[in-house]
Amino acid sequence: MAKSLLSLDEYVQGVLRRDPVILARAVTLVESTASQHRPLAQEMLEKLLPHSGKAIRVGISGVPGAGKSTFIERFGKNLCSAGHRVAVLAIDPSSSLSGGSILGDKTRMEELSRDPNAFIRPTPSSGTLGGVARKTRETMLVCEAAGFDVILVETVGVGQSESTVRWLVDFFLLLMITGAGDELQGFKKGIIELADAIVINKADGDNTTPAERLKGEFNQVLGFFSPVTPGWTPRAYTCSARSGAGIEQIWEVITSFQKAMRLSGVFEERRRQQLVQWMEALVVEGFRERFLGSASVQQRYEQARHDVAAGKLSATAAAEQLLETSCPFVAQKQSDK
Repeated sequence: MAKSLLSLDEYVQGVLRRDPVILARAVTLVESTASQHRPLAQEMLEKLLPHSGKAIRVGISGVPGAGKSTFIERFGKNLCSAGHRVAVLAIDPSSSLSGGSILGDKTRMEELSRDPNAFIRPTPSSGTLGGVARKTRETMLVCEAAGFDVILVETVGVGQSESTVRWLVDFFLLLMITGAGDELQGFKKGIIELADAIVINKADGDNTTPAERLKGEFNQVLGFFSPVTPGWTPRAYTCSARSGAGIEQIWEVITSFQKAMRLSGVFEERRRQQLVQWMEALVVEGFRERFLGSASVQQRYEQARHDVAAGKLSATAAAEQLLETSCPFVAQKQSDK
């Protein structure tokens, strides 16, 4: 981080008074992988936690070429015009060389990025399964504390366990297009049952009729799946992010969902489950960081890598040896058998 750190109070008060510069710096702090930044980031999150949780969190995924960025920009602009404050957490693919974002979301959503009621944060996925950035949960919390009432989380949409984002958000929207080809059928089947709504984008011009036909097909398919959200029946819709047709209906669906799920108690129960899952993810992440961050483990780890690569030791045996010699509780478990 090039800039010097602010004090805890400067971060907290800056976020609460909706200062865009301090908000961006607060998100940078929670995204930092530097160990010396974690205590301050955790203190800040604890202070901001009581001010969070009031936004509707919407996950948006879809096949490559479905027009996710165009859809989000049109959708976000409509919401801002209606008086909402919208935060877009756009999870970019990571460069395999630099680890940074390949796509620049502010260049993909130029008009929305200029709206004072919008905040766009491009974040490299850093290889995280499903394209969900490691710090997305914390970033959502900070944005909610800053008064954003709609959080949109865009995933890479490459078909890799997009279920990860499903359990970060309240409503999960799957964006599709006509003529995507048979090669995408597996992607559809793997993710369709996680969706609260399916939207066929680019339903304009000569593509209007095919889009309506595909909507009907999806509605038939949805009837074979058990709803991922109890008490809610997923449906397919059409829209055109280019013309804006059907965009308002999508928001009406989301607000109807929120109202119905709050009345039934499902909304709050899902939020409670998400908090527990967040804790569990942090425990696993913490174990991994502390395990690999140990100097004694590093030596054994490098030797194990060498032995596995040379064919002297199987991957399974190497992993077991590392765990038994480096984790006291694992060794204790083995001795108890």
